[in-house]
Amino acid sequence: MTSPLWRPAYIGLGSNLDEPQEQIRRGVNHLEELPQSVVVLRSGLYRSAPLGPHDQPDFVNGVIAIMTELSPQELLSYLQAIEMKHGRDRREERWGPRTIDLDLLAYSAMRLSSDDLTLPHPGIANRNFVLLPWCEITPHYRVPGLATIAQLARLVDINNPQIKRLN
Repeated sequence: MTSPLWRPAYIGLGSNLDEPQEQIRRGVNHLEELPQSVVVLRSGLYRSAPLGPHDQPDFVNGVIAIMTELSPQELLSYLQAIEMKHGRDRREERWGPRTIDLDLLAYSAMRLSSDDLTLPHPGIANRNFVLLPWCEITPHYRVPGLATIAQLARLVDINNPQIKRLN
C-alpha cells in the first residue's frame, strides 16, 4: 500500500462586498474544513484598490498555504463550491465586485493549462495584492516558470494598485 502524497497549494483570497474581512475569515474557516487538506500558513490581510473598474469598494486580500492530497481539479471544485456558498456568481463582471474570490495560485511545482485551470495562476508576477501577502508566508517558494515569491515581490509596483497591510 502506498502512502498518500501531500502537496503544497497556495490560495489567494479576496473580497470587497458584505464585510470583506468577515468574508475572508469565513472563507478561511471553510478552507480549514477541506477534506484531505490542512491549512498550514496564513498571511496578514491587505486592503487594495480594485484592479478592474474603479467604481467599486477596495478589496481585502490574503494568501494561505495548505498541504493537500486533493488533485488540482478537485481542489478547484471545492474552491468554487465555497465561493457559491458565499453568494459568488461566476458570471459576474471580470475584476468586478465580489463577496469572495478564491484563486488557486499554485500547486506544488505543477504547470498546467486546461479550459478551467491554469497553474501557476496567470498574472501572479504583476499583482502586488497577491505577492505581498504571499511573501509573508513562503518567500522562497519558486513559482514554476518564474522566480521566487520574494524576487517577484521586489519587482512588482507596490503602489499599483494602492495597497496597505491591515493587520
